[in-house]
Amino acid sequence: MRDRLLGRPAHDQDVVTAARPEVISTLFARTIPVGAAFGVVLVATQQGPVEVATFRREGPYLDGRRPAFVEFASLEEDVRRRDFTINALLYDPFEDRVLDLVGGQTDLSARLIRTVGDPDARFAEDRLRMLRAMRLAAELDFAIEAETAAAIARHAESINEVSGERIRDELLRLLAAAGRAAGLQTLQRSGLLAEILPEVAAMDGVAQPPEFHPEGDVLTHTRLALSHLRDPSPILALAVLLHDVGKPPTFERADRIRFNRHAEVGAEMAEAICRRLRLSAEESERVVELVRNHLRFMDLRQMRPARLKRFLAQPDFPDHLELHRVDCLASHGDLSTWAWAREQAARLTDGERRPPRLVTGEDLIALGYPPGPRFREMLEALEDAHLEGTIRTREEALALLARDFPQENASTERN
Repeated sequence: MRDRLLGRPAHDQDVVTAARPEVISTLFARTIPVGAAFGVVLVATQQGPVEVATFRREGPYLDGRRPAFVEFASLEEDVRRRDFTINALLYDPFEDRVLDLVGGQTDLSARLIRTVGDPDARFAEDRLRMLRAMRLAAELDFAIEAETAAAIARHAESINEVSGERIRDELLRLLAAAGRAAGLQTLQRSGLLAEILPEVAAMDGVAQPPEFHPEGDVLTHTRLALSHLRDPSPILALAVLLHDVGKPPTFERADRIRFNRHAEVGAEMAEAICRRLRLSAEESERVVELVRNHLRFMDLRQMRPARLKRFLAQPDFPDHLELHRVDCLASHGDLSTWAWAREQAARLTDGERRPPRLVTGEDLIALGYPPGPRFREMLEALEDAHLEGTIRTREEALALLARDFPQENASTERN
């Protein structure tokens, strides 16, 4: 109902009713009792499954996540157990009217996120609701009502009782929202940022050289970078959030403020953060590589042609390019390297993006080279030469191998 009143597309529809699960199952041809004990039944329709729940009330929350018991109740009791007023609005299709028992329409008009009833009680029931309030505010461009915000600040430390997976899901949705930059600021002010991402909170107040970063400290730079993103994937947005996470531990004042090796240090920190948030191995690798390589654009014009082409031809190069763009816009504003890199990437031929291997690992074994780490060095040398145009045929590749990786070296290694 909330999205309908806001004129936003609704991603799903949930139905609540006084009918018990066993009654619902007799009314429809195909039902799935996914949570019949809790009054929830899935009804199969031509448009997809619809979740139908019986009005219920809940017992006390003993673990900060689940109620001790659930029992059927009245509509009024069902509404008053919900998290936020704007999520407690119901629509009666028979009378074509909105049912609002908790002031949700007033809060929609005022663009406020407010808990249903006592915020301390709502957050004690489910700690994740604190982060959900931040995510909703970022998605809807709403403010968090003062008493609700104060309760979040009081209970921020208890967010650590929530699993990494649940925190991850809300955090990634916040970062993908249009209000992600404001969401980061709200997270910081609430105290939640220091709890779920202390490495990011540590950026606050870390000075940067003003000749390169007139915008201010590292957290300010990161917030600005997030604001410049254009409809990013959650993984790209997370990488932007973490791209300078290595600056606080590498901060030093010499001839000027420096952050030596902050990209490498940041990549290691990003990997640990991804593990903590239970990202998949593929997602973690993407985030880590984006953080590790965000400074490579500084040396792009001086790279050897083969190395440049390999970097530009990566499947996720558009994400690297977008991170560089927002990094520049959030600091010095010079997009000349970004424009040059985009142009060079557009010029790559299909053969340069996916160059066929003139020699494979199986070929190396057949030639008598022992399998091992050196294979990668040999194959990359061949690919470099191919990309740079110094070899074009298999015969030329074999000649390069014989010259730069002679068989006697392989024999020595075996001995």
